[in-house]
Amino acid sequence: MPSFRPVPAWLADAVLYQIYPQSFADSNGDGIGDFNGVTERIDHLAWLGVNTVWLNPCFASPFDDAGYDVSDYLSVAPRYGTADDLANLVDAARRRGIRVMLDLVAGHTSDRHPWFQAAIDDPADQRYIWTEARDGLPPGFVPSPGLRAGGYLPNFFESQPALNFGYARENPAEPWRLPVHAEGPRANRAALREIMDHWLRLGLAGFRVDMAHSLVKDDPDLTETGRLWTELREWLDATHPDAALLAEWGDPAVSVPAGFHSDFFLQFGGPSDGLPLRSLWNNGHGTVADHWTQKHCYFDADGGGTAGTFVTAWESVSAVIGDQGFITLPTANHDFSRLACGPRTAEQLPAAFAFQLTWPTLPAIYYGDEIGMRYLPGLPDHEGSVLDPGYNRAGSRTPMQWDDTPGAGFSTAPEDRYYLPLDPDPGRPDVATQRADPGSLLHLVRRLIALRTSTPELGSRSPVNVLHSGYPLVYTRGDAYLVAVNPRREPASFTLPAPGAPGARPVETGGATVDGQEVTVPGFGWGIFAY
Repeated sequence: MPSFRPVPAWLADAVLYQIYPQSFADSNGDGIGDFNGVTERIDHLAWLGVNTVWLNPCFASPFDDAGYDVSDYLSVAPRYGTADDLANLVDAARRRGIRVMLDLVAGHTSDRHPWFQAAIDDPADQRYIWTEARDGLPPGFVPSPGLRAGGYLPNFFESQPALNFGYARENPAEPWRLPVHAEGPRANRAALREIMDHWLRLGLAGFRVDMAHSLVKDDPDLTETGRLWTELREWLDATHPDAALLAEWGDPAVSVPAGFHSDFFLQFGGPSDGLPLRSLWNNGHGTVADHWTQKHCYFDADGGGTAGTFVTAWESVSAVIGDQGFITLPTANHDFSRLACGPRTAEQLPAAFAFQLTWPTLPAIYYGDEIGMRYLPGLPDHEGSVLDPGYNRAGSRTPMQWDDTPGAGFSTAPEDRYYLPLDPDPGRPDVATQRADPGSLLHLVRRLIALRTSTPELGSRSPVNVLHSGYPLVYTRGDAYLVAVNPRREPASFTLPAPGAPGARPVETGGATVDGQEVTVPGFGWGIFAY
């Protein structure tokens, strides 16, 4: 593992909150969320206790893929406001002890980016991966839309041409395979530094990097991709040592040694293609890919899963990365179903948060999950949300529900102008109602965040010892706390090994008890005990 500067101290205590900006809060009545809307609602985040915000892409874009198709990395999209509005948001967050991170789309641009518009007419341009073939394109390539012959390689949708960071393996029969140190790849690496430097100098705290594994092509063990990020991390350590890099890679055992401060357990990535995360949350509803074979998740009322899949993966990754970085565990994200999805009911959510906020990962709360917003099925394709018939990301991107008024407090615009439809359920959860109810999920999440923040033994660096990975999941933290979680509807119990947890005192509980060596947890129950 390369020798990097230590991870920024603040990151170890980070409780992340992901904001999909167009759906969070609309300040100007056009039906689309914006920077000023986030600023107006920043006190909600401060009250909740989160200290790090990650904004989905807010750069200039034609929005063929909801902003993941960037047309100008140094300008903000007008739908969100101005650069001054973003600066005001960052300042307002900073005054409340909250850092703001941006989403960096590193591997591709929009096909309307000036770089690409120049490349389509310039055969010498190496910014993108281009074949000049005239007798049929290689698989995956898209025909040239300009004067240049041949075609280009996209990175996701056809409107997202892959930036050229080179190929790990060259082939004389495929001359588009430039080496990683060719002129175009060098220029793109320099551009990444310039983009990152620009925003970090304006006060941003770092980046979550989209598709971070995808830069160098035909890189089967990702060695060259890792070297690229190692180079960028070394630059970051020297110029912005307090900034953080989070990867959308899904394989922390590879991405953290390469230079990222943290990587997410995601619904994809790693040796089992995202199974550790899916084994927790994926109940077969919402966003489901055709090739997933998983039948049961642990947080399911029927109790057919096991926490062992996640625990084994976490232990394996932790042994590799040590104290060089972190695993981040999300409740959901803009590409994956919310916790409240399909048959999973509101009464099942507290156990999920009790687990997520006491496990030694960095927790990432997806906006609205703190009140139990549900994945909304059956929405039309919007800004590239549908990836296949069973995988519509729009259901996780609906407007934040702030109150119980008809528009849910999201916007003053007519609802038919909202970025996406609101949850039509008249009983949909909202912030104001739960804020007034001390027994609500919102208050529980706030208490759990406060407990984690004030208790080092429950944080990201304290040891965990799993005593039982079935039902209930039972583990200790730092030889001072015992956690028991039972996500199924039937009660569950576990006998602690002698001498048990003598004098176990409940700190926060959802019905769980410890009597001597016996831990008893009702259906959908949980408990955190000090001893």
